[in-house]
Amino acid sequence: MFSKLEAIIRPFKLEEVKVRLMTFGVPGITVTNVMGCGKQIGGIERSKGVEYDSELIEKVKIEIVVMNEHIDELIEIIINAVWTGEIGDGKIFVSPVSSVIRIRTQDKDLDAI
Repeated sequence: MFSKLEAIIRPFKLEEVKVRLMTFGVPGITVTNVMGCGKQIGGIERSKGVEYDSELIEKVKIEIVVMNEHIDELIEIIINAVWTGEIGDGKIFVSPVSSVIRIRTQDKDLDAI
């Protein structure tokens, strides 16, 4: 019934993704600053005018829980917003969610989204 979509993207792409998701009608998102590496494996970073090699790259993780019927559309929205064709564009993970509960009201599943 529900799926959790997690997208790891470049930080400067966050605003565009957020606008497109909200325009689609996603009721809410969770955003976390994360660090990691994959094939990109670090690079030259700058901090206060000083360059240094970094093994971990700053990214942003977006998490949303939606009805399964919207997953393919949301994946397409995110890809279209962040794709550059370069290493480091990010990853999208989709996993099943068995239940959703809004703590304040104890609403469950569809009523909690």
